[in-house]
Amino acid sequence: MSIDTLTDDEEQAIVEHLRDSRGKIDTELSKTIIGQKDVVQQLLISLLAGGHCLITGAPGLAKTLLVRSVAQIFDLKFQRIQFTPDLMPSDITGTEILEQREDGRRELEFVRGPVFANVILADEINRTPPKTQAALLEAMQEHQVTVAGERYVLDEPFFVLATQNPIEMEGTYPLPEAQLDRFMFNVLIDYLPHNEELDVVLQTTSSRPEPIEKLFSGEDIIKFQEVVRRVPIARDVADYAVRLVESTRPGRETSNSFVNEWVSWGAGLRAAQTLVLGGKARALLEGRAHVTLDDIRALAAPTLRHRVLLNYKAEAEGVSVEDCVATLLKSIKAA
Repeated sequence: MSIDTLTDDEEQAIVEHLRDSRGKIDTELSKTIIGQKDVVQQLLISLLAGGHCLITGAPGLAKTLLVRSVAQIFDLKFQRIQFTPDLMPSDITGTEILEQREDGRRELEFVRGPVFANVILADEINRTPPKTQAALLEAMQEHQVTVAGERYVLDEPFFVLATQNPIEMEGTYPLPEAQLDRFMFNVLIDYLPHNEELDVVLQTTSSRPEPIEKLFSGEDIIKFQEVVRRVPIARDVADYAVRLVESTRPGRETSNSFVNEWVSWGAGLRAAQTLVLGGKARALLEGRAHVTLDDIRALAAPTLRHRVLLNYKAEAEGVSVEDCVATLLKSIKAA
């Protein structure tokens, strides 16, 4: 099924199916995950839009549990890869081994690696060398891997969530800016409020959690991704998204003074595409058939967090990317 062959009735049925199931998704996730509503929404948006996520958070904040729970709801094959300094590209993509047949002949046979799954949790991706990072990033961008000159197509849907530990950065291999740009969102997971943390402690130290019910299939995800692209967006809303991204770039005639003062490099075209496509997915999750300015504003921080590079002056003054984005949202007005 392609976007062009999807009928209006089929599209409407898919939209209603997603809207009616939105509450069920929250109900199933609440069996294992408490709080983190913004994080859950951003992961779902990325999944429905066909993007990938970078998750930044301290250890012990249930990142793996969250990703596994989302995979279970959508009945997707889940694989977790622990990135270490000695991890090789073949440990991710797979390798060829020499097999002996019944007739005595020996042939090379490709053994698939853990990347051949629907949902990949790349744990602490910045702890492995660039060569291994590049192997995963090829899979993210091309939805394929290349081993010994042979091309192997990955199963759809394909969704990568890579985590970074912001505390221990010594001896790591930070992703270059061009590779960071391949992630749709940089999702920030913070500590829970006191009451929610108390609920987690009580829930996880009493009975075992209920099993999560499967609500969708991989085929449903592919259909959702097709419908997301058909969600209409007004030209002035798309124009706002483009102007917001343009405003992050220093050294232009229209650049704000604080951008010239704090920012060394602004976001590129992919950021505007992310805001529009993410806005479409957010609209569907909210039960709407059109994108609003609030959709764009709500996704500004996760979209720009890893695409805007601050200079030394900003760091010295304690200015964060979130501060810069918040100031831009106040200064950029709708057309």
